[in-house]
Amino acid sequence: QVQLAESGGAWVETGGSLRLSCVVSGNINAINHLGWFRQGSANERKGFSGREGVAVISGGTTYYADSVKGRFTVSQDIAKNTLYLQMNNLKIDDTARYFCAGTIYVTDPLSPDSYINWGRGTQVTVSS
Repeated sequence: QVQLAESGGAWVETGGSLRLSCVVSGNINAINHLGWFRQGSANERKGFSGREGVAVISGGTTYYADSVKGRFTVSQDIAKNTLYLQMNNLKIDDTARYFCAGTIYVTDPLSPDSYINWGRGTQVTVSS
């Protein structure tokens, strides 16, 4: 069993910054790939398939969605079992619920289909 707990979501104005945190506990040896996904309100009706990959650390390599490259940075503090997502220059389109997810095997690091363990998410709202 792996538990993932996100925090750091908030309301912020466009152009602002936030840092999300995800604490991983339990059988952390079952996690080789760890990342952030998000789901906006427009995709809620799609359920799980409405989640999109944002930033992932997979096998020591980082992967980013094109929409966040240059603005978001994913990092990991192994000693604290914590994953971070630094988000800068936030845009209205970044408004979503952000989820932390982990798994042992992936085919596509940014595809939510590969991930078994999920947190409950933290809400990020960006407005002008």
